[in-house]
Amino acid sequence: MTLRKFAGLGALLSIVMPSLAMAADPVAPPVLNSGDTAWMLTSTALVLFMTIPGLALFYGGMVRSKNVLSLMMQCFAITGLVTILWFLYGYSMAFDTTGMEANVVNLNSFVGSFAKAFLAGITPASITGPTALFPEAVFVTYQMTFAIITPALIVGAFAERMKFSAMMVFMGVWFTLVYAPIAHMVWSGPGSLLGDWGVLDFAGGTVVHINAGVAGLVACLVLGKRKGFPTTPMAPHNLGYTLMGAAMLWVGWFGFNAGSASAANGTAGMAMLVTQIATAAAALGWMFAEWLTHGKPSALGIASGVVAGLVAITPAAGTVGPMGSLIIGLAAGVVCFFCATTLKRKLGYDDSLDAFGVHGIGGILGAILTGVFAAPSLGGFGTVTDIAAQVWIQCKGVGFTVIYTAIATFIILKVIDAVMGLRITEEEESVGIDLALHNERGYNM
Repeated sequence: MTLRKFAGLGALLSIVMPSLAMAADPVAPPVLNSGDTAWMLTSTALVLFMTIPGLALFYGGMVRSKNVLSLMMQCFAITGLVTILWFLYGYSMAFDTTGMEANVVNLNSFVGSFAKAFLAGITPASITGPTALFPEAVFVTYQMTFAIITPALIVGAFAERMKFSAMMVFMGVWFTLVYAPIAHMVWSGPGSLLGDWGVLDFAGGTVVHINAGVAGLVACLVLGKRKGFPTTPMAPHNLGYTLMGAAMLWVGWFGFNAGSASAANGTAGMAMLVTQIATAAAALGWMFAEWLTHGKPSALGIASGVVAGLVAITPAAGTVGPMGSLIIGLAAGVVCFFCATTLKRKLGYDDSLDAFGVHGIGGILGAILTGVFAAPSLGGFGTVTDIAAQVWIQCKGVGFTVIYTAIATFIILKVIDAVMGLRITEEEESVGIDLALHNERGYNM
């Protein structure tokens, strides 16, 4: 009888003691995961590497020698400017969730508040992530690198003709009024406008590439063509730089796409795999399209195809499988080739380094095809069960971004032009921006 009493008491204690422990500590504090943290630190460095030196070299090699330093300097200046703006208010505008509620449209569905301005409340102990496993400081820096490269991509559209002062003002205002709100509407979670629509954008097809590509198209139209375009030869002065830059972008993009998993997990691994497949397919797709059309494949062509593939797979990297990535890559290589060559010639706009032809078109194509190949029935890993419905959602997201970005960019440029002027003089354009605006030469004999 005594043994039975002890057994009953033991059973009672086994039930009561965990309950008491839970009552004393109702919410276990989040525990930092060193593996996830290490991967996010690495991804952050890789994405910054995409802009400096990757994009600086990629774009720098494609302009004429008299403008090489100006193009590279713009990439460095944008990196500095956006870093400070991100610290001051950009992070808060893009990712603060104050006042947001799922499926409720209010001001905070479009832009975040200033509750985290000056990175208020972020300490070494602040932890974030999908399961709260790595420092918020790392997330802030990681997203900062996305905010840096997006406006830097735009300079390729108006290369060789915008004043440096006007460029700095434009980038600061554009970042504030266009990039931060679009990032918030897509990525800030329940209550965000495009997020509640169900738009799939894993790593920035809408936020980065459509956004930058459309802004670049508007900018090149507002500024007008370069002096002598299209009759004067304006061949790239150093394709070696461009190929090195493309290679750096290819490697850095693993941080861009696989890092967007926000963890060292299977999603990151698959994102890395599909990024490699799509990029390789696009490089070959562009190369063979050019070979068949012009009779010879070019180094500039394959480098452009690499970037087209990277762009197109970006929104899909977390949800498509290998076969879907292959199709997306091939389509991007071929479609972007014809848009950057035939379409541009027919319409006559001077998108100097094909920012719209590669990033705008590639981003649009990738965003729409994400709605197709994210479906498990087509080898994807998303939750898409109705492909037609998801494609419509993707098209709505694309359309909204195109319209918002185009209108806002146009207004910003027109105001700046009225206040301080956008374009360098004809004499400065003839001399070259390096010497005219910076009193330097890229090459001294």
